[in-house]
Amino acid sequence: MSVALNGIKVLDLSRVLAGPWATMTLGDLGADVLKIEQPGTGDDTRTWMPPAVEGVSTYYLGANRNKKSVAIDIGKPEGRDLIIELAKKSDVLIENFRPASLKKFKLTYDDLKDINPRLIYCSISGYGRGHELEERPGYDFIIQAESGFMSITGEKDGEPMRLGVAFIDLISGMNAVQAILAALFMRERTGKGQWLDISLTDSAMFMLANVASGHLNTGREALRYGNAHPSIVPYQLFDCVDGRIALAVGNDEQFRRFCKIIGLPDLAMDERFVTNKGRTEARDELLPIIEDKLRDRKLHELLAELRAVGVPAGELRTVGQAFASDVAILRDTVVSVPSERIGTFRSVRSPLRMSESPFAPPTLPPEVGEHTRQVLQAELDLSADRVDQLLEMGVVAGIPATTRK
Repeated sequence: MSVALNGIKVLDLSRVLAGPWATMTLGDLGADVLKIEQPGTGDDTRTWMPPAVEGVSTYYLGANRNKKSVAIDIGKPEGRDLIIELAKKSDVLIENFRPASLKKFKLTYDDLKDINPRLIYCSISGYGRGHELEERPGYDFIIQAESGFMSITGEKDGEPMRLGVAFIDLISGMNAVQAILAALFMRERTGKGQWLDISLTDSAMFMLANVASGHLNTGREALRYGNAHPSIVPYQLFDCVDGRIALAVGNDEQFRRFCKIIGLPDLAMDERFVTNKGRTEARDELLPIIEDKLRDRKLHELLAELRAVGVPAGELRTVGQAFASDVAILRDTVVSVPSERIGTFRSVRSPLRMSESPFAPPTLPPEVGEHTRQVLQAELDLSADRVDQLLEMGVVAGIPATTRK
């Protein structure tokens, strides 16, 4: 973890992916993250397997490093009281409950802002809050379908497809982090916290980017192009003798260099293909020519030649090949720490590289309630006997009284 957010306390009432992704990022940056989980079951993703290692879901492992797990039964008044006491001492609270549940538990922003005016309260939901759809549950796959993303993903004449990871959840988590950091900065000037309303739908629509701009300003429906690009040609995968190459020829000068490398310099002079606009409009004529020429080329020889003249190109890799690649090794992309339960915990190093805030090796994703006793005693000044009592009542879960030192 980093030292950037040392001293910032985060109360994580979220589960599954968008919220945990946000809190993991804050933990990577050095914040102290308390992950509140239901006793016994914990986060939903603990049961999402395969894949798993030694019975532990790798899905859960992928979004929960650098956190402490506190198992509290939110359905019991004593449990809610504990959460409220923790909220009093927190800088940030992140939740993804339905509004009706928050009102029932008296854990809304309005409930907590008076007892902690500096609290930054971040709500993550499928459709946002404050309207008739606020109770509708939000799932990444559903939002991918509803937002139009699936309609532009997949082969031209094939089925609409979702992206291979729950990227709207991930982007929503990233948006939450951006908003939280901005709110922390604003709090430095005003002394006040605020409520942040982050929705998967908003994130998805915003991520449509150039596709959204194209539709909003022309009225045209976007189409699917498979791996090709609606506005740049050539920009897709091509077959070589021993693999597949990804090309992203982004301007006319790159196209001239590309044509020279593949032995077709006159192609760049053809009036149909001189400009990117022309190439895009005449893609059905141009692409078969390129496909035929590249089919007999050796992948790595072609890559070396293209990279030497500044034409963007790469090889199609599997996930395993990507993590074994030269760039992954040069960037120390994979970080490993020993784990008693699974042997070695491996995860992807944070992409936030900061010269004055170095990252330490991550702490392991916690077991359900692993830190319950530690947190309740350290943060709320509860006695060991009181924690034992709460354990026996089933209000919290963690280390049994009989094993307490």
